[in-house]
Parts: sequence; C-alpha cells; structure tokens
Amino acid sequence: MSILLIEAFYGGSHKQLADLLQEEIEECVLYTLPAKKWHWRARTAALYFMQTVPANANYRILFASSVLNLTELIALRPDLGKLKKVLYFHENQLAYPVQKCQERDFQYGYNQILSCLVADIVVFNSAFNMESFLTSIGKFLKLIPDHRPKDLEKIIRPKCQVLHFPIRFPDVSREHDKDPESFFKVLLKLKEMDLPFHMSVLGETFTDVPDIFSEAKKALESSVLHWGYLPSKDDYFQALCMADVVISTAKHEFFGVAMIEAVYCGCYPLCPNALVYPEIFPAEYLYSTPEQLLKRLQNFCKRPDIVRKHLYKGEMDQFSWAALRGKFRSLLSTEPREDL
Repeated sequence: MSILLIEAFYGGSHKQLADLLQEEIEECVLYTLPAKKWHWRARTAALYFMQTVPANANYRILFASSVLNLTELIALRPDLGKLKKVLYFHENQLAYPVQKCQERDFQYGYNQILSCLVADIVVFNSAFNMESFLTSIGKFLKLIPDHRPKDLEKIIRPKCQVLHFPIRFPDVSREHDKDPESFFKVLLKLKEMDLPFHMSVLGETFTDVPDIFSEAKKALESSVLHWGYLPSKDDYFQALCMADVVISTAKHEFFGVAMIEAVYCGCYPLCPNALVYPEIFPAEYLYSTPEQLLKRLQNFCKRPDIVRKHLYKGEMDQFSWAALRGKFRSLLSTEPREDL
C-alpha cells in the first residue's frame, strides 16, 4: 500500500481515472466520497478523510484531484505531509465560467491555489487547463481587498506539468456547463427543416436538470435512439459506434473524455473553436458560431456519406492508457520527502 489515492468527487472522469490507477498500478489504496453536492465536497472532504484514512507507515505517495482541499488535509494529518503529494486537475475553478465575477465563490479557487502551494507536483489534463489556471491567479487574487499575496504564479508554475487524461479505449469495430440550449436549438432547427437524422443523448443525470432537456426530448422524440445514462460501458460504446457525428456545444471544457471516446469509435467530431478543443482536434472539426454548426449538420443530413467515409485526421493513440502508462507510473514512483 505505497500509493494513497484520494478522490473527493468519485464520479465521471474523476472515478474513471481513480479506478484505472488502482487497477493498473500496484500497491494503490483508494478512498472516495460519492460524486454528489460538489460544493460541499470541496468545503468538507478534508475533514472526512482525516478521520477515514488510517495511518500507514508504508504510504509513499498521495495522489488526489483538486476537488480536495489538500492544505487542510495535510494540516489535519501531518503524517501525510511527508508523502510525495501529487495534485491532479480535471478542471480548475479560476477559469470556470460564471455570469458575473461577483458571483464567483472566492473560496473554491483560493483552496485550489493553496493546494498547489502544498503539493509537490501539480498535474493538469491539458495545456489549456494549466495555462487558464496559472495566468488567472494574479487577477483572481485582486479580489482580496488589501494585503494581497504576490508572485504565486511564479511559485506554482515550476511544479506544474501536463499529463493528458488516460483513456482505456475499447476494442471496437465499426460499421450549464455543456450548454444544452445551443445543442438542442440546432437540432430543433434541423427538425423544422425536415432533414432526416437520429440522435442519442448520453450521460449521467445529476440533481439539477435544465428544463430544455425535457422540452427537447418531447419535441425530438421521433428522432431519439437513446436518451440518458447507459450503465453498461459496452452499451455506451455500442451507441457511439452506431453514431456518425458527435457534437459538443460546451461553454467550458478542460479535456473532453467523451468526445475523444466517440471519435475513437468512429464519430466525426464537431466542437467549438475555443477552450481545450483546438489543442485536441484539427481545425476542420471546429466551428465558431451556432450558424456554422447548423450549416455543417445540414450538409451531413443531406450527405451522410461524407462522414461515414471520412477518416479522422487527428491522433487518438496519444490519449490512450497504453501510451500514458509509463508517465503515470513514473509520476507515482518517487520516494517520500525526508526533510519534513
């Protein structure tokens, strides 16, 4: 049990990574909290793990996602402070969109900055995620009315690196924050034009579901193949293999596991020319406006052979666990610090 994995929000891509590391890397032990009430996890998870993680002299490395307030945990559990502490950012709160700056809860971003200062290595799943966080630190700290800390970006940056989220691709053969309003508006326009298409809306449903989902499900009912969460990973990948196009209308995205999985299964991606997408996908798969997206989909509805015969021009293997295994093993193999 030399590697201690802590995941304060055990769901989605957070769960996917934690499970993968536990299964593929020897001597890992995992402690988690369910993926519910994110804000409360960020506020209180450290206190929970202080009580539930037993002391163990064999621990060498602590790996946690940035939902955890690492600073609080280390203060509450000095024994864990001696470990090599790796903090992994699936997303960051400094670049997370809010309607008005005044509405941003200062505490969440502040906690992530503190956690970076305590961590030995800070890992981001994309360059976009890393740079959007680091370059926002100075502006974010200006929200403090006086006696502001200085040069924190310079302190944190040397600890930082990009290590893409590793995806265990399937063996397949082929025959608010994600902006569902924009997605469904485009599909409803296709429906009004009487263009033929079928759609699947896949994914977990959490506590608050925008009204547009129920409205769109009813309006697009005749075109729906799948709607909602598919508990079986095999069924999920089978649904992706049946599709021709995968669409993102995200207003924030720091990596995009689902989009990459869909492309691996043979889908033609259409993504905003923003956020992390230009880092992941070649330019021909990006659109700048909803009108451009609608025009591309109109063309595909009329000429489905365009996408069915298309060979993806990007590189997917670089995101596979097979390609990234060695880097993660190296990340989780350093001895503990002796100077504490």
